[in-house]
Amino acid sequence: MPEELISGPARLAPPARVAARARALLPGIELGLLALALVLPPFLEDFWVLFATRVAILSLLALSFDLVWGYAGIMSFGQALFSGMAGYCTALLATQLGVTSVFVLLGTGALVGLFVALAVAALVILGKRAPSLVFVSLGTLTGSYVVERLARGWSFVGGQNGIPSLPRLTLGRFEIAEGPMFYYLALFVLVLVYVGLRFFTRSQLGLVLAGMRQQEGRIAFFGYRLQHLKGVTFCLAGLIAGISGCLYAFHEGYVGPGQLGPVQSTQVVLYVLFGGVGTLVGAVLGVSLVDLFSYFLSQRFETAWPIVLGVLLLLIVMYRPSGLIGLLVSDRERIGSFGRGGKTGEKPR
Repeated sequence: MPEELISGPARLAPPARVAARARALLPGIELGLLALALVLPPFLEDFWVLFATRVAILSLLALSFDLVWGYAGIMSFGQALFSGMAGYCTALLATQLGVTSVFVLLGTGALVGLFVALAVAALVILGKRAPSLVFVSLGTLTGSYVVERLARGWSFVGGQNGIPSLPRLTLGRFEIAEGPMFYYLALFVLVLVYVGLRFFTRSQLGLVLAGMRQQEGRIAFFGYRLQHLKGVTFCLAGLIAGISGCLYAFHEGYVGPGQLGPVQSTQVVLYVLFGGVGTLVGAVLGVSLVDLFSYFLSQRFETAWPIVLGVLLLLIVMYRPSGLIGLLVSDRERIGSFGRGGKTGEKPR
């Protein structure tokens, strides 16, 4: 039978089967991290449970940036703007109107992040001409800075002091206290968002995003409206950042101008670059490891720890551009493969 007519597993020669098995490492890492996260709280002290909860919440924000930069090629320095605006809006709902339902506040945070991202996208992405990378970067950075300065000078939202003493989230009659209960809430939301993004990035639209990231001109030649695709992805990332901002505000019991500004946005960029861009799991690893390094370095070097951490991040970015996840998985698995493989030795599409 001609080789071109063979389909399915029989089409793979032994070397191709070995390569296919080698590319199965990433799901194992994801399942291993999930299993560890599920059993972690009973073995941790209260401080580390709070620390792990904060990591889970910031991982949502890191995933939002990984989606726009790692998959759509949009360098956004405004992710903190979407999360911070959601934090402020939900904090005002809780303090001014007494709304504490977790479903209402998370839904509100998601919508705020979505609409703020849509407004920013209309200014920096959805113009008559395709925007440059620098224009989008500076546009989102400027928006984040302007809103932060506005919040610092607006007494209605607390000015420099922000909005403190937020009430606890409630689920029916139950209050969601900081600790294991809030940890599992954050973990549930993180897993839900992660699984949704995994399906999204490996779908047909994900194939278009992968092509747009590698060869934007060729994808445009096929008739795809790249600015619209970027706008949709940008708004989806804003929605995820809004959920993160709501959870972060009520976990910390406070929302302030610093959660809106460029410093927070830049920190998210470092998380993803350290863990691995365009992998999703790399964003989660980046948040976990950078925050752990920050804590232990601050204990060892009281004043110089930011310099030590900065040098470490610089070395990773210089000598391992694919991030730490690149040490564990191949480029083929990290980028992703779509469709069936062809002849022996032929790369998947």
